[in-house]
Amino acid sequence: MATREHDAIELLANVRVFETLGPEELAQIAAVTVPRSFGAGHVIFREGDQSDTCYIVGSGHARAVRGHGDGRLLTLAHFGPGDIFGELAMFDDERRSATVETLDPVDAVAVLGADMRRLLREHPTIAVKLVVSLGRRLREANERIARQSFQTVQSRVAGVISRLVAQAQAEGAGERDVLVTTTQADIAQLAGSSRESASRFLAVLERAGVVTQGRGRVTVHDPGALERYVF
Repeated sequence: MATREHDAIELLANVRVFETLGPEELAQIAAVTVPRSFGAGHVIFREGDQSDTCYIVGSGHARAVRGHGDGRLLTLAHFGPGDIFGELAMFDDERRSATVETLDPVDAVAVLGADMRRLLREHPTIAVKLVVSLGRRLREANERIARQSFQTVQSRVAGVISRLVAQAQAEGAGERDVLVTTTQADIAQLAGSSRESASRFLAVLERAGVVTQGRGRVTVHDPGALERYVF
């Protein structure tokens, strides 16, 4: 097996959408992947573009943003190694619902929607397993939204930072003093709060010695302490 295809299989195996697929099924998807590289600050696709490709991040980070009527950009999600975005292109060619831009250089593999839909027609078991995985993700998303509706701003902000810390640790960061590259605005938007409220809570965490803030970054000294604020 070619090295590129082997690397693609290893990457796909760590993507939650594909967690129900076996080695042969992963190999069939890996065979139609295309390696892609993007520089920092690159727009991979824009809100309203035709949806024709999905991407799996191998290294680097990106974020999904959506334009607001008053000109603001709202951050919807952050992506790191092993994350997939644009996945609805596997099933249809509707317009993109958000813009995805890189935060630093990104290496990824791309899967054309047409290739994926052909595989789904030729291998119905893959289609069934993907539906199961997507159903799980939808259920988890619904549960997360339900929890957030009962959470305080502090709890939501702490939860967002905890998830970013977990992502950094999955990429090799240590148990303490974890550097998270993000802005107060992004944290606030991911938590569904105002920037002012998120900023006040981050200041509380900083005074408690849990975090240290810098320009576009937060160092989490004691990730375990964040859990005391999540309920």
